[in-house]
Amino acid sequence: MKNGQFPCVIFDMDGTLTQTNDLIFASFNHITQKYLDKAYTPKEIIAFFGPPEEGAIEKLLGADQVEKAMDELCEAYQSRHAELARLHSGIKDVLSLLKGQGRTLAVFTGKGHRTASITLEAFNIASYFDVVVSGNDVVNHKPHPEGICKVMEKYSLTADRVLMVGDSMADVHASRGAGVKMAAVLWDSYDKERVLAARTDFVFHNVSEMFEWFRRNSH
Repeated sequence: MKNGQFPCVIFDMDGTLTQTNDLIFASFNHITQKYLDKAYTPKEIIAFFGPPEEGAIEKLLGADQVEKAMDELCEAYQSRHAELARLHSGIKDVLSLLKGQGRTLAVFTGKGHRTASITLEAFNIASYFDVVVSGNDVVNHKPHPEGICKVMEKYSLTADRVLMVGDSMADVHASRGAGVKMAAVLWDSYDKERVLAARTDFVFHNVSEMFEWFRRNSH
């Protein structure tokens, strides 16, 4: 099959392409400490994941505070990005390999458009992706498959031609809901045990293992 077994590869962002959890937690707590005089644990913050940041802010602070607090969250996110965020080593090599093989590349992330764009630009990887589906671009958020289905519709792809790459149970459920194969990546997963137990179609323990697999499966 031209362009490898999967002509389209959809990547999750946080924990898959990027090591951004500490930045997410710090930015979130920047807001909650200012408005609520309270800091949340990583586990508590992860429980808010699903809808983009605006959803969590509205739940905690009310709809009238969303716009202002979101501006402040994005400012904190951008200002500490270089300090707290990392692109996983070898990811650019993977993206470059896949582009060279002529595959369509997409991002499907629960992040909002603004924070996703900050990260893609900061790591200079935005140009690798043909489309980015953020949490602001769907009505139904992960684990719903809407984001994957949007990519499939945009490029007129059947499910057998798409691979979802992610690190969380939300990615597992989304891929199954869309009927596409799932590659679980475990180098930065905060839910490693459950993801492993889910018996996904493929499992990669490190980036170089994923790179080699894509290199071997280019035809």
